[in-house]
Amino acid sequence: MGTSARAGARSDQAFRAQGLQEFAGWIEDLLRARGYEIDSPRGGGRSKLADDAGVHRAAVSRLLQRQSMPDLETMRRIAAVLGVPLREMLIRSGRLTEDDLPLAGAGRPAAEAGAAPLSPEEAACRMGVPPELRGLFAQVARQFLPEAG
Repeated sequence: MGTSARAGARSDQAFRAQGLQEFAGWIEDLLRARGYEIDSPRGGGRSKLADDAGVHRAAVSRLLQRQSMPDLETMRRIAAVLGVPLREMLIRSGRLTEDDLPLAGAGRPAAEAGAAPLSPEEAACRMGVPPELRGLFAQVARQFLPEAG
């Protein structure tokens, strides 16, 4: 690996570390605001969050110790417990941007006037998702859609 590639890799790692630091701090603030005791070693807040969210305690510990970002399912469960939209969780984590997850009616042309929204399957086709991955794409996309009803 050349010198410039190593420097680029280091700056990318520093960027991710900073993002993890900020994200974990935001999560800690949310936990405190919701009554989770995370500031004392025997407070039990980390274990309670893991239990409430149905995730591994190690995943919560790694996040709060700034060691690793949780996976999508863990984020989804923690977001639900903390009462935070998954969209906000993903944006604050740095995994996605606001441009990746636009809000309908937020000054962007979401769809043509009167047009029905795309199904996850149709979106996958239009985005060029390979046919063998379209089912998985649709399954994941449905997690971000409001429930019909």
